[in-house]
Amino acid sequence: MSSFRVLESVLRPLSYWYNQDNIEEVAIDREKQVWLRLRGKRAYPWVMYEDEKLSKEYLTDLLYIIANTYEKPFDPMQGTPLVFTDLPGGHRFSAIAGQNVMYDENDLTGGVALTIRVHSEEVAFGLADYGLEQGKSLLKINPLKDLKDPDDPYERLLLYIKRGDHVLISGATATGKTTFLNNLLKILDPHKRVITIEDTRELIVPHKNRVHLVMSRTGQTNEMNYSDIIDLVVRFTPDAIIGGELSTKNADAIWQLMGTGHDNFFATIHAESSEAAFKAFIDRIMATNPHIDQVKTMNEMRKKLKVVQINREGNLRAITEVT
Repeated sequence: MSSFRVLESVLRPLSYWYNQDNIEEVAIDREKQVWLRLRGKRAYPWVMYEDEKLSKEYLTDLLYIIANTYEKPFDPMQGTPLVFTDLPGGHRFSAIAGQNVMYDENDLTGGVALTIRVHSEEVAFGLADYGLEQGKSLLKINPLKDLKDPDDPYERLLLYIKRGDHVLISGATATGKTTFLNNLLKILDPHKRVITIEDTRELIVPHKNRVHLVMSRTGQTNEMNYSDIIDLVVRFTPDAIIGGELSTKNADAIWQLMGTGHDNFFATIHAESSEAAFKAFIDRIMATNPHIDQVKTMNEMRKKLKVVQINREGNLRAITEVT
């Protein structure tokens, strides 16, 4: 039996889902659960089903078989945790396994997460499907983008979250940045698909459709780097990306991801003011990308980023800026 025949046989529990009608994407965030992104204009396109066949053991074995079939390097124990390829039928497959994906805070062994972008030759879109029709104005996907920021800082922050803005939470050590970020996540639309990128699992995400990616600063022993993270995250089609704390290792990747067109990008940074936060962000980017245009990058940050500044005096913590 050829390797492709073996692959098709092993794929059956998973292909049951992506071979159904009107499926745009299949995502698995943790074992025995499958998320389907339905085709068409829907406010909340993701639906979740339970499937006992999609165990961690099955998914891990499947990744090894896919990698062997397409002669891709894959061994999460030896430093190659990613698999990118096209499955039979032209379906785009992206997956990660091992300790870089950690669904639960106390999970020491890691897990498996994957997405399949379903290929269909039967789906045909005309210009009108993209809102482009003669004599009509361009469709506004998010009318909130045109709203003027309220004067009230509380209302302003709520608008930032609802509108899908990028928010940088700035503050010195022990000002409660991560705690504040965890509270913002409670406000974020619960129907959104969330991807987190952290060096230590600290974020508490209430959203059911979520993947936690971990890139340890001290314990990273595999070959996965932040360029791989960028490729993986854009293939995982998130509705929101949570970047955790900005460091010299991840700042350039986070900045690149902020330019990929995704809404709701949150991150934290050590700084004493909004102006200092922009400068600190650029300094961290330059640690791995020293040739950036600092003036241009600063101007882009001012347009793209909203800063929430938290300061502390004794035991009193307070938000002092919502830019």
